[in-house]
Amino acid sequence: MTSIADGIGHLGAEQRHHTVPVADPGAWATAMSNLGIVPMGLTGQQLVSDSICIQGFDPTLGIITPINPMMAGISLVPPPPVPPELPIIKEIIHCKSCTLFPQNPNLPPPSTRERPPGCKTVFVGGLPENASEEMIREVFDQCGEIVAIRKSKKNFCHIRYSEEFMVDKALYLSGYRIRIGSSTDKKDSGRIHVDFAQARDDLYEWECNQRSLAREERHRRKIQEDRLRPPSPPPIMHYSEHEAVILSESLKEDNNFSDATAVLFTWVDRGEVNRRTANQFYSMIQSANSHVRRLMSEKAQHEEELEQAKEHFKNTLLAILTQFEQIAAVFTAASRQKAWDHFSKAQRKNIDIWRKQCEELRNAHSEEIMGIRREEEMEMSDDDSEENPSKKLRTEDMAVAALKEENDSLRWQLDAYRNEVELLKKEQGKSYHNEEDHMQEQQLHFLQQTMQSMQQQLLSLQEELKSKEQELEQAQDEHRCLEAEVLTLREKLLNNMDCQEGSNTEGSEKGVNGCADTLYHQHCGKNREVFIQGPLRCEKEALLLGIISTFLHVHPFGANIEYLWSYIQSLDTKVSARELERLMLRLPNMFKQEFSGVGATLEKRWKFCGFECLNSA
Repeated sequence: MTSIADGIGHLGAEQRHHTVPVADPGAWATAMSNLGIVPMGLTGQQLVSDSICIQGFDPTLGIITPINPMMAGISLVPPPPVPPELPIIKEIIHCKSCTLFPQNPNLPPPSTRERPPGCKTVFVGGLPENASEEMIREVFDQCGEIVAIRKSKKNFCHIRYSEEFMVDKALYLSGYRIRIGSSTDKKDSGRIHVDFAQARDDLYEWECNQRSLAREERHRRKIQEDRLRPPSPPPIMHYSEHEAVILSESLKEDNNFSDATAVLFTWVDRGEVNRRTANQFYSMIQSANSHVRRLMSEKAQHEEELEQAKEHFKNTLLAILTQFEQIAAVFTAASRQKAWDHFSKAQRKNIDIWRKQCEELRNAHSEEIMGIRREEEMEMSDDDSEENPSKKLRTEDMAVAALKEENDSLRWQLDAYRNEVELLKKEQGKSYHNEEDHMQEQQLHFLQQTMQSMQQQLLSLQEELKSKEQELEQAQDEHRCLEAEVLTLREKLLNNMDCQEGSNTEGSEKGVNGCADTLYHQHCGKNREVFIQGPLRCEKEALLLGIISTFLHVHPFGANIEYLWSYIQSLDTKVSARELERLMLRLPNMFKQEFSGVGATLEKRWKFCGFECLNSA
């Protein structure tokens, strides 16, 4: 509260006056006198400019002193240093339904508790008993956006704002005396006390915000560490014959020599060299050794370029020195009597300064050239001190050593080639044995396939046998049904006959037996003809016939019974595959059965041949 009071007191010295409408100045002065407060600022004094006042401030509400957003904790503008002797100025705030009177400036400021972290909720006590939620919102809505108001029956409430700085604005109203309208009843007046409130929602939001800030900080540090971390070297591949061939080719190239030597060093260090791979590693080491001559030639070339650069530098210095001599000669000619007298004093002074600078630079360059010449003379003297016969011997020894190295390298290459030839012969012998084993494996595999095909044929024959047995059982059932029908017919005929003679009875029984036998044989013949010739029994078979014909016509190469049955199942789930096969067997002029494949791949397919029968007819 001390910082708030300091910030407001500092602003009080810079305020400007503006007129605010007051309904009854006499009543206002009487009320202030009754409270023991000297009337101050009747004309109104503005603490801050309109540009930084509260957003959405309505001057028609009669608030003479807008809430100062520059108070400590609002974080709009840092509070400037304030002299302690300046007083705090609070003035009357007029609202539509109530009026706020400031406390006596001689009294100490209201006390507040310690601010909880992330506080957005304030406790407001000392409210009038007749205060409504609309009136509280009208007073405290000027401090910022209100999220919720929880009013109690005991003259206090809790107000939650959307931002933290709005709480500091609400604390500014602490100590004000509120009066509803112009009533003097105790239930319509009270002394407001505003303080920080500890709410779980505020603490939860503050903790979430702190965690998000910590995550952002960790992410930023990780990005910074990743950016500063040196790049890791490329991984070295494992040894294999294919990689070794690629590496040997890379060792022969000048561009990839550094990377290839690193890989070769890693392989040798890992212990990849053994009796089988020794020749290959030897050839790679030899390829690495072949770059020594190239490096020596490059060194000699660079030394030659260095000598040329030194010579060019020396010639350039000599040219610069001659130009310095020419400039010095010009200054010497200008310093002679016949030309010197015609210059002014200032011109003579500048010419004298220029001449001294030129002579200093010329002397420095001449000393540098003399030093270069001394170094060359010392090198020449070292070369002359050496005897010429020793030089010749040295060159001869170097030539002999080079020839020996070449001879050794050729001999080693020959040994490597011999070892490779031997390895190839061994691998060919192994390959011959491997071919025989492979042939035996192929024969075994072929025999296994034939066995599997025979087993599958046996299974198919077993399935056909089961289907025939099922057909026989169905035929037997039909036969039993027909015999039962014949017996019932015979009993009916016997019961219908009345009192007849014995002879007539015997004749009628024979007739009945004959009729029943003829009916039975006729029915069996019809069934046999239906199964063999195949006229359609019902409308369902006609529909199935049309669907099967269309499906097989779309598939000119035929289709197996399972494929056809799966398609019919999507239309009618009660149809079985056996029923479809019986229907097609009854109509040989429309459907024919073909077998394709051999052994395990044997497959039975049905084709539509109705159009072929029409053409032949």
